[in-house]
Amino acid sequence: MSDTAETATPPTGTAPTGPAPTGRPGVGDLLDAAVEAVGGTRRPGQIRMAEAVAGAIARREHLLVEAGTGTGKSLAYLVPALAGRGRVVVATATLALQRQLVERDLPRTVDALHPQLRRRPTFATLKGRSNYVCLHRLHDGPPDEGDQLFEPSPTSQIGRDIIRVRDWADDTETGDRDDLSPGVNDRAWAQVSVSSSECLGANKCPYGEDCFAERARDIAKQSDIVVTNHALLAIDALEGAPVLPEHEVLVVDEAHELAARVTAVATDDLTIGTVERAARRAAKLANEKAVDALQTAAEAYAKTMGPREPARINEPDADLGWTLAALRDACRAVITSLGEVRDKTLSDEDASRRQAMASAQSIHDTCERILGGSPYDVLWVERNDRVGPSLRIAPLAVAGLLRDALFGDRTVVLTSATLKLGGDFTGVARTLGLNPEGLLPEPGATVPVTAIPAPKPAAKPAAKPAADRDTADDDTDATDATASGTSDTSDQEDADPDNDTDLAVWRSLDVGSPYDYPRQGILYVAKHLPPPGRDGMHPDTLDELAELIECAGGRTLGLFSSRRAAEAATEALRERLDLPILCQGDDSLPELLKTFAEDTRTCLFGTLSLWQGVDVPGPSCQLVVMDRIPFPRPDDPLMAARAQAVHQAGGNGFMAVSATHAALLMAQGAGRLIRAGEDRGVVAVLDSRLATARYGGFFRASMPDFWYTTDRNQVRKSLAAIDT
Repeated sequence: MSDTAETATPPTGTAPTGPAPTGRPGVGDLLDAAVEAVGGTRRPGQIRMAEAVAGAIARREHLLVEAGTGTGKSLAYLVPALAGRGRVVVATATLALQRQLVERDLPRTVDALHPQLRRRPTFATLKGRSNYVCLHRLHDGPPDEGDQLFEPSPTSQIGRDIIRVRDWADDTETGDRDDLSPGVNDRAWAQVSVSSSECLGANKCPYGEDCFAERARDIAKQSDIVVTNHALLAIDALEGAPVLPEHEVLVVDEAHELAARVTAVATDDLTIGTVERAARRAAKLANEKAVDALQTAAEAYAKTMGPREPARINEPDADLGWTLAALRDACRAVITSLGEVRDKTLSDEDASRRQAMASAQSIHDTCERILGGSPYDVLWVERNDRVGPSLRIAPLAVAGLLRDALFGDRTVVLTSATLKLGGDFTGVARTLGLNPEGLLPEPGATVPVTAIPAPKPAAKPAAKPAADRDTADDDTDATDATASGTSDTSDQEDADPDNDTDLAVWRSLDVGSPYDYPRQGILYVAKHLPPPGRDGMHPDTLDELAELIECAGGRTLGLFSSRRAAEAATEALRERLDLPILCQGDDSLPELLKTFAEDTRTCLFGTLSLWQGVDVPGPSCQLVVMDRIPFPRPDDPLMAARAQAVHQAGGNGFMAVSATHAALLMAQGAGRLIRAGEDRGVVAVLDSRLATARYGGFFRASMPDFWYTTDRNQVRKSLAAIDT
């Protein structure tokens, strides 16, 4: 979307670009200093965004900003955040952006602004407890139970990893898993970390004074800027105990992912392995009667779940309902009796008791939630090769949760390169809990942003109780349809139990992109191809893909709607083309991306995790291919339930759920093409429905404003001309 195609007017309650009346520098001067410090260039969209963010802070309003690729949006919100006097929390979806902020943008910006601000703002990173190594676990070992995963000796890989973590812990200042290089797998890390519910607490733990997680929280409480992730933000908003320090401003970057991350945090699952593990953990700590009841209930649960196939459950049948009630009651009895039994054979009884309590409490709460039968929850059976059959329960919508918990007495700025779908902010705004009725027009007065008074402390929103979450991971894929929050829609407001709160007011702004999309890129839709079916890629579609790659001379990022489709295309084209073709799963994603970027003839095929976050500027990525419109699976229980709710409310379930979900992914996928001012290329969609179906215009309006064509000959000439 270019600056000439903007559909929203910027708020005018912004700072002048010159010195403020107080004599202090304006936001424009501060931004210039920060841009110079990071080696960037002045961009009109970046300036407009910085002024809008500063104005929102001054007026204590909420703001949605779509900032296209190349805008430099991180500096556009960091500069006004640092210029203010209150604490600011910045939440990102990905580890890559978190690192960019903490390792590059913030240090340079603080250094650049220090002379003008006459103070040096401080910043810190805060993650979930399980992201930090636990010294108690590391030195004393995990609690004794019958399912130990490793023997910490050099004879096993996990044992070697544990020894390496132990050596690293002696030198690290952070204890942060992401600082361990090379990393260790999840099984090994589970042996040296704890969830918040398993932690003994700093006062009771013999290593409390040196605890990495507690140290990170203490530093965050004293910092001006706290960088965290969407998952921890969701936990802070939804659960009873606050984990983030008090703050006056919240900036949510990569905000298109927020609803999905909140959905994931608010989703509970009940696996056979989890139940059996809880019974083992309670065996030596609870009274015999309670343990026997839990073991019997665990066996009954495994028996009743064994033959069940994936499907949505409107209401548990008699057998499942009885089993869940037995599990709930047995866990309650275990929780009650955990203080009655002492076992001196346990190496660390307090830690074992804490772990057993956490397991039983989690299962109890999940069973209670399922048996409660809330009309605002969706329940289904899921099966996979790793954990077998399980029950999952997720909220039908998260808009109400976000509205109540996120938009309290603080300014919230939400930004992303993709917040407008079909040319409109309201669809995404609704998923985030913002009602279109709260959208404010352009204000009439100018507010001198650099004279912002110190805001009063924000009131913490009332938290909702939820089951304990073990982690708040930084780079978790949120592309699983069952965790997608993009399908919450306006029509689901009627399905929201919390739709009686005060109306949050907000403004929106599209600052465009510094790139000239119509000149730099082409959107090609293969209108002549047959619509995609369920039997794999049509031979004509495979031929089209091969010809496009040949014309481009490689240089292709292939975005597929399923792993099976990516692997099938890789296998077929490796036999047909004399070009290196990599496929997701051949190696770690960072290594694949490194090879793809370094060799311009290489192609990289993959599935949903490649649709977002891939940043390969230059000649290595000049053709981005999407095999089909990435609609969610028709049998996805959560998406189907959301569509049904929209339909029952009188709306269009397909457009509100499936089309919205797919449009967001396509907008993100198309954004992989132009990453720098000199980039040129083609986004090719091998799904004729984008040109022929009535909803095609909605999808095209959600993507960058490339030059659009269905002329196959023209696009081949263009690709050949680029490959010179």
